[in-house]
Parts: sequence; structure tokens; C-alpha cells
Amino acid sequence: MAATKIVVDPITRIEGHLRIEAQAEAGRISNAWASSTQFRGIEIIMQGRDPRDAWAFTQRICGVCTVVHAVASCRAVEDALGIVIPPNANLIRNLVHGMQFIQDHVIHFYHLHALDWVDVVSALDADPAETARIARSISPWPNNSASYFADVKERIRTFVASGQLGIFANGYWGHPAYKLPPAVNLLAVAHYLEALDWQRDVIRLHTIFGGKNPHPNFLVGGMACAINLEDTGTINAESLVDIQGMIRRARAFVEQVYWPDLVAIAGYYKEWAAIGGGVRHFLSVGEFPEGDLADLDKLYFPRGIILDGDLSTVHPYDQQQVKEYITSSWYEYEAGDAAGLHPWEGETKAKYTGPPPPFDYLQGLDKYTWMKAPRYEGRPMQVGPLARMLVSFASGHAEVTEIVRATLGALDVGPAALFSTLGRTAARGMETVLLARRMEAWFDQLIARIKGGDTATFTGDHWDPSTWPSTAQGYGFLDAPRGALGHWVQIRDGKVSRYQCVVPSTWNCSPRDGDGQMGPYEASLVDNHPLVRPDQPLEILRTIHSFDPCMACGVHVLDATGQPIVEVKVQ
Repeated sequence: MAATKIVVDPITRIEGHLRIEAQAEAGRISNAWASSTQFRGIEIIMQGRDPRDAWAFTQRICGVCTVVHAVASCRAVEDALGIVIPPNANLIRNLVHGMQFIQDHVIHFYHLHALDWVDVVSALDADPAETARIARSISPWPNNSASYFADVKERIRTFVASGQLGIFANGYWGHPAYKLPPAVNLLAVAHYLEALDWQRDVIRLHTIFGGKNPHPNFLVGGMACAINLEDTGTINAESLVDIQGMIRRARAFVEQVYWPDLVAIAGYYKEWAAIGGGVRHFLSVGEFPEGDLADLDKLYFPRGIILDGDLSTVHPYDQQQVKEYITSSWYEYEAGDAAGLHPWEGETKAKYTGPPPPFDYLQGLDKYTWMKAPRYEGRPMQVGPLARMLVSFASGHAEVTEIVRATLGALDVGPAALFSTLGRTAARGMETVLLARRMEAWFDQLIARIKGGDTATFTGDHWDPSTWPSTAQGYGFLDAPRGALGHWVQIRDGKVSRYQCVVPSTWNCSPRDGDGQMGPYEASLVDNHPLVRPDQPLEILRTIHSFDPCMACGVHVLDATGQPIVEVKVQ
């Protein structure tokens, strides 16, 4: 029997343009290709600019996780110029970045990923009293009454009766792969709606410390916010009380809504603990500096590498071992397509050789994506929450060890379940719980420093370009919500001469390299992966969404008349 060809273009409920092609045989995916169909080119834009402005430009790479590129860029320039930021500035960066993590992960679960597991239309068959009983059995959250869920059910009914599902349009409702009972579907949809208001509240932390959201303000050498408890134009006593409230409300929602929902839903899909693992090499560059802050080596989530799924050894990470390949990518290198370049030697020379769009298939082409293929010592690496949790677990991180073991026990699965689609989703929830708790510690440390008289948030050391060396280079690491991020900058005569970014989705969406090694997206789709209905590839969405892809910002999936243009093609 010939293989069935499937094209999903674009994959929706992500950030950016992603096309997935697959082949299926006997109800299983046998081959896959991941193609990013948008060219970014920010590295070219950076050349010749003042490195102190780099954070503001690179921050615009993404309109969702806008904090991460700014922090990585600041760290890269600070590394190049030998700048050590004040402790208060680091704590504020941790708080801003930490709230980004929490908001981003909750949004991902409810608004991007949950609809792969939750059948919205099925919620119309739910008994609100049964939903309330289930809700009270897993959480003390106050919105757990039958009347509350009855109201949500009526809102859904109004959507359906209108013939326009609005935010719930284009779902594969009624697909046989959905397994939740109607009462649990209603519970999840109710919290989907609650999360919209919750995230809008807690992310205001960015507007206090950074002036706005998205794209808060940062500063090479610290943070662009002054602290004066008596001044209404600075971080003052009132704003600190407001921030403390946001942190507490963030933790309450994570612990009483998001995490209980995730565990409850995962319990119905345990078979996905053996599906979609793919690449078993994991990379974490580590995140959330603590300690004296001088060398950025004491991190709440440690850095390291896991090879072949072996949790007995954490290998050290050395950024010098990162190289990018373009064997399957629409670029060219002066040294030829077989070369692998470290980012400090990186080139961004676009060369599109694919068919003119719209095209039927990219599978079978030598080059099929705008993504380069990063490799660490020649290996593809999976990055993201699962990589962080695995490296932390294998490193003996006490809080991570506790929550991993508790989660495996609650789901009644073994450690092998972590290497899967379900494992990626669970790991994202685990780290959200831990960060929601850790935020309170960072806030308390900031308050203690302020009470002790330390209000410094910026250092002017090396701010004057006349004090800089004629050439300098720096590396800025950051483990973003979606995984390991690196910015590499080279400075000549006070201007950026080269700038390269290797972002989490470059690692995870990387194409085949010269040795034929698939990237994590592709490998995960051929790892024991079912496909019940090729014309409704719900299973593909489950695994790809478990990575939380972020190809670029500003995806548009409606035409000028408001009609969907998402296409699923089967041959």
C-alpha cells in the first residue's frame, strides 16, 4: 500500500508560519518534514548598530515571548564589554522573565494546546453539577459551583447556536481521539475563559518594571527602572504592593487551576506517554541567576546536557560546541552547504531554491525550510521545559525531583513517560508550579535589599564607547519558555559587526542535517505516532503543539473576507 501524504499548512495555535508534511502507513506516521515558511533576517538588520540598542531590535523577533530576546541580547553585550549588573537589576530581570514564563505556559496550555485534548462541543452534553463535583475534588478554587459551570455551558451553547464558534472555530470536534467525558470538557473550557482575564492581570508586572507589555524596556547594564519608595514616578511602595499581589494571584491560579487541570486531563491520555518522544538528546543552558550574580553560573534551573535519555549523567554545556548547518535550508555559506558554522562565524545569506508558492509538496527536496539546523557536537538537541526538568532532575535539584516523582506517581507512570508528547506537556506544568513559588522568594529578596538601603538598578561601568576595546565579542544565554536561546554579538569600533541568534524553535524545528539526522519535530512525529484520520490530523497537532512552536510573530490565517485559509491536504 502506498503511503498517504499529509500536508498541514499552516499549523495554527502557534506563533509564526510552520508547515508539516508527513507520510502515513497503516495508521502510523512513517516519515515527516517540518518547514518554517517565513524568513526572519534580524541578524542582517543588526549590523552597524550601537550594541546598546541591540536588545530593542532583537526583542521584536517575537511578539509573544518579548522578554527573552531582550535579556539574552543585554547579556551578550554585557559579556562582550565586561559589565556586571547590580543584584537588584538581576532580581527584577528574574521577576519579569519569571512572570513571562508563568503567563506564557498557562496561555500555551489553555489557548494553544488544550484544544488538542478537549472537545469544546462535547461540553454541551455536560451536567454542570457533575463538573462542579469533579472540580471540587481536585481543587479549592472558588469558581467551582454548579451555577458557575451552567453559565459557561450557556455561553458555549450561544457560540454553537450562532453557527460561528469564534475562538473555538476550526477544531476537529467529535474526532475519535478525544477521550474526555463531557463534564471534564466543560471544566477545561471554563478555565480557558478564566485564564484570559487572569493573564491580563498578572502580566501588568511587566508594565511596572518595564513600562509596557509587550516589549518591556530593558537596559544594558541593568534595568531602566528607578527605585524610590516615596516617588510616584518610580518603583515605589504602592507599586511593590501591587506586584506582590500579582505574584500571589499568579501562584494561586497555577496551583489551583492550571496544574490540577493538567494532571486530570493527562490521566485520560496515558497512552501518549509512549508517543512522540523523538530526539533523546536534551540541552538546557540554564536560567534565573542567583547568588553573587558575577558569573551567571549559579542558576535556579541548571545548565547541562542529557545524551541518549541517560539521566545518570549530566554533561557540561560549552557554547563553543554549537554549530549551524544549512544542508536542508534555504541559505548559502561561502564554505559550502556541508560546512557547520559557530554563531560567531555565522552567515545569514538567504537563497531560496524551492518551488514558487503555493506548492504541493516539499518532501523529497534537498532544501525545504528557512530553519537552519543547529547541532551540538554534531547532535540534534531537544530544548524546552522537558530539557530543563530532565537536566534539573538528573542534577539532583530538590524541588524538581520532588515534583517529578509526585507527578509520575499521580499519573501512575514510570520515568520513561517523560520522553514523550505527554512528558513535554507535563514538564511545562511542573516548571510553572516551581516558578510561581520561586517568584515570591525573588520578590522577598528584592524587598530586603531595598529595606537595607540598596536601590541601585543600573551600573554605568563601560557605558562610554570610548572605553571599549576596538573589537569585542560576547555570548548571551537564556533558557526561554520554549527552550535554549543564544545571542552572539561581535563589536568592532563601537558598532555591531556580526549578530547571530539560535532560538529554541531553531533547535526543535531544525531540518535534516548532512548525516540525515532529523530535528526534534520531525523525529517526534515518527516515534510510535498514530494518525486515525489523515484529513483531520489531530495527533500531529498534539505532538507539535507540545513543543509550543514559535517560528516568528504575526501569523495571519484569515483572508480579507475573514475566511479561514488553513489547509489540510491528503493524497
